[in-house]
Amino acid sequence: MSEAARHLATGDAKSAFACLERAHVLGQLDFVPHLRVHWRMLRVGWAAGDRREVAGQLMRIALVPVGHLVGRLPVGNTGGANVSAFKPMAIPPDLERLIENCDR
Repeated sequence: MSEAARHLATGDAKSAFACLERAHVLGQLDFVPHLRVHWRMLRVGWAAGDRREVAGQLMRIALVPVGHLVGRLPVGNTGGANVSAFKPMAIPPDLERLIENCDR
């Protein structure tokens, strides 16, 4: 997420958001990192003037506690407003390896 902050500081919202999507895949199963990445996605959407992303992130921020309480989190979902908040997605191979290494 620090890389996303660096991109945002230079005005590169697209690269910042791409970093946050990857962070979302890695952190979505833990409540605090999951919520934190959506807050940062909201900030990037706001900075980019993307109303759809801002609205999508507000909805997702409201859904994060519910998803964790009921255990319904779409694994691999990148977290952006451009995809359904309920759609599981394939995890990129490099992130899959990171996840596997953390489980050991």
